[in-house]
Amino acid sequence: MPHATFVRPDLTTFARVDELGLEVVGQRLDPARAVLACRVVDDDRWCRRCGGEGIPRGTVVRRLAHEPFGWRPTLLVVTVRRYRCGECGHVWRQDMSKAAEPRAKLSRRALRWALESIVVAHLTVARIAEGLAVSWNTANDAVLAEGQRALIDDPKRFDGVQVIGVDEHVWRHTRKGDKYVTVVIDLTPVRDDTGPARLLDMVEGRSKQAFKTWLAARPQEWRANVEVVAMDGFTGFKTATTEELPDATPVLDPFHVVRLAGDALEQCRRRIQQDLHGHRGRAADPLYRARRMLHTGLDLLTPRQKTRLEALFAGDDHVEVETTWGIYQQMIAAYREPDKAKGKTLMQAVIDAIGSGVPRRSDRGHHPRPHPEEAGRRHPRLLRPTRHVERAHRSPEWPTRTPPGQRPRLPEPHPLHRAQPPRDRGLQTPTTPWIVKSRIRSNPVLPHWVLSHINAVTLGPLMKDLGVR
Repeated sequence: MPHATFVRPDLTTFARVDELGLEVVGQRLDPARAVLACRVVDDDRWCRRCGGEGIPRGTVVRRLAHEPFGWRPTLLVVTVRRYRCGECGHVWRQDMSKAAEPRAKLSRRALRWALESIVVAHLTVARIAEGLAVSWNTANDAVLAEGQRALIDDPKRFDGVQVIGVDEHVWRHTRKGDKYVTVVIDLTPVRDDTGPARLLDMVEGRSKQAFKTWLAARPQEWRANVEVVAMDGFTGFKTATTEELPDATPVLDPFHVVRLAGDALEQCRRRIQQDLHGHRGRAADPLYRARRMLHTGLDLLTPRQKTRLEALFAGDDHVEVETTWGIYQQMIAAYREPDKAKGKTLMQAVIDAIGSGVPRRSDRGHHPRPHPEEAGRRHPRLLRPTRHVERAHRSPEWPTRTPPGQRPRLPEPHPLHRAQPPRDRGLQTPTTPWIVKSRIRSNPVLPHWVLSHINAVTLGPLMKDLGVR
């Protein structure tokens, strides 16, 4: 490297205090931190009231925590000159607004370093306080104030927003208070391939009213500019979007679409397991052994797994699981299709097939079962949801009860010599008898609320506007 690229070493530039309007005039290395003696560059000797020239009246020292260099914290000891106006008698100090806020304990560079460490490097407040050699409360209050000023109070952070995403987030892991917040992000850079998504706001609570209130607080011009709103399966977000953004297109996030289909496949597998065996899945049951393999993409299956699936679907017992699995695989194939137009066609075919009706369960055994390699390419025959089977009507006449005096009294067991602790009910997993479950359960492949969300997506805006494969 040629020597012309080097400049004379300057501690002021190296410590980046020149951006704060300061100049380093001395240094001292303590075992715990580095101390830099600084002075204010600007003279600032003119009175702010009458404009007269001030007379120096001594100095004061102000200590500011600065951004650390390496593992050693840095402390700025700034000498501030005081002036007194000879005409009006006004007393003031040199302006340090470029270096720090009034009465602040952190310099502006320290605030910037703390905010970037939390947002970018994901450091904790305790680690920030340790790096700056300040208390936890000082670091936390300074970071919140700087984040409010630099991020939340920025008037331009809502400019150019056309695609937004909304979802809930668990931020409080205690029993007291609302543990959910509604997170709103800007997906416009993702759609335009100009950068990552950025956070717009976080609203306390998870409800339709929380999201609707946030949308109503935005200007009408901004709301009219929003084209797409991506969300999960929560109907409250969908209703709030319809009421406040009537011209925007609500879409379901691809992750949640596949998640709903996967949940429907899991429910179908468990129901068939109960119908065939009368108990939950066990290690020797074929459906239980294939539970993870059913949720694997068709293009990721090994030849051995494909052979196991072919053997699982060989008979007529698992035809409903096979059909639901075929729908699940078609949805995954549509999202993974590199060609957006072809992916839209594949997803639209799945939506039309599900919405047009499915064969009844009584037709089981009359459908040819496809090979696992072909199940993801063709439209599987769907199962028509059966009517809800109600429980038998209970007679108003109650059976006669045995009189209290004639009841046989059972002897109570002898108490133990040591009190037993109560059992943890959270570990108990009582199950409803399979006979009752088979009577009260309906038989849809996908719930009606899943179909309504999938029909609202139609993959057109999902693939075109969000650009997700």
